[in-house]
Amino acid sequence: MSRKGWALFLALSVIWGTPYLFIRIAVEHVEPSVLVALRVALAALLLLPVAAARGQFRGIRPYLPWIALFGVVEITGPFLMLGYAETALPSSTTALLIAGVPIVAAVLARSFGLDRRLGITRIAGLAIGISGVVVLVGLDIPGDQWWAVGAAGVTVVGYALGPIVISTRLADAPPLAVISLALAMNALIYAPLAWIQRPTEAVPASAWWSIITLGILCTAIAFLIFFALVAEVGPSRMTVITFLNPAVAITLGVVLLAEPITWGLLIGFPLVLLGSYLATRPDRNPAAAVEDAPHA
Repeated sequence: MSRKGWALFLALSVIWGTPYLFIRIAVEHVEPSVLVALRVALAALLLLPVAAARGQFRGIRPYLPWIALFGVVEITGPFLMLGYAETALPSSTTALLIAGVPIVAAVLARSFGLDRRLGITRIAGLAIGISGVVVLVGLDIPGDQWWAVGAAGVTVVGYALGPIVISTRLADAPPLAVISLALAMNALIYAPLAWIQRPTEAVPASAWWSIITLGILCTAIAFLIFFALVAEVGPSRMTVITFLNPAVAITLGVVLLAEPITWGLLIGFPLVLLGSYLATRPDRNPAAAVEDAPHA
């Protein structure tokens, strides 16, 4: 990897490890719908002119239905549910739950016939990763907060489905146009709900700065870095970021929010990361892989 690639990689790894901290701060003072509306609106306002300047909207019309679907599965549900999850769960716990995205993505790809080969290593990875989530939930999350685990689960499924929509239906669409239009669509979707649930009391500056940071740094700038990194190193190496983000999120939660280091984190964290790594590894010996009959 080039020096530029490493710089982009490290920057994006840190940036996408920070949203859990800022979401946790923001949802203590505003409704998750308000947070999402402002976050996506800020990002859309920044990215739409960039996409237009680069001519990315030319020929985009045939892709609009699939962009709408991508916006729903990647942003509409996940962003809101992530906010609700963090009203009850520590940011570090939430980040570790979201780290299961590669595991769910592997299962969905298999279910949709996009990845029919599932070898012993990947099956073991799925089992290890799921056991890590079970340990985390069993040790750290009381029964009256399992609804928050379900909310995080919606986010995980959405984040796993988004790339599938991109790879199967939007692979040839201009990427910056896709994400900027998806963000703009969600800004319109959430505007009425955010108005209804707008704060009735003074919101501290820390919450406002958290929302601004989420919109500008963690969404708009992060996606610009993301596309630059894909162009520099290719999409396959991007998966490594998934393994660094939780470490950043857990560190920030412990250091800045004084969140406890629990047995669930200590045991579940390495299990989830190891499971994600193994579940997303390509099989070296395709002949040894387990294969179902082709999908119709």
